[in-house]
Amino acid sequence: MPAKQDAIALLKADHRKVEELFEKFEKARGGERKQALVKEICTELSIHATIEEEILYPACKGKIEEEELLDEAYVEHDGAKVLIAELAGASPDDEFYDAKVKVLSELIKHHVKEEERPAEGIFAQAREAEIDLDAMGDRLKVRKEQLMKEFEGGDKLPPPETRSYHGHKLVQSKPIEARA
Repeated sequence: MPAKQDAIALLKADHRKVEELFEKFEKARGGERKQALVKEICTELSIHATIEEEILYPACKGKIEEEELLDEAYVEHDGAKVLIAELAGASPDDEFYDAKVKVLSELIKHHVKEEERPAEGIFAQAREAEIDLDAMGDRLKVRKEQLMKEFEGGDKLPPPETRSYHGHKLVQSKPIEARA
């Protein structure tokens, strides 16, 4: 059984996993391999964004110094959700497929940097605010496991709902596995 992780350790582990998946995608050859990696990337990011939006960000609201970082994080998530929705219904042969994965990777790198920035990032400020990160880690883990079961195999993803894009509804054309 894995050691107990506080919220920040759990979220950082997610960040490292997705970074590794993006690196694998950059080296991948062949449509099947690329599509499998995109499916995994999209699933991991969708679940990660959901647990941050449901648990971490609300817990930080009113407690961290730079609350505008939370607004920026929601907008960054929304941008990622747009690309995830595009990729979920796409094929590696589609125009802009690799470019969309690359832009998603760059967006996530920026987002991770903002969250993990020493002293000033969301994680450092949450720790400074004395939020109970051990209890939050337990909640994040439970919710993540629920979502992983719900979206097992990547057959479907959480609906790509956005907070900052008003008047637009994202529609995922087909589940990822239907395009394989």
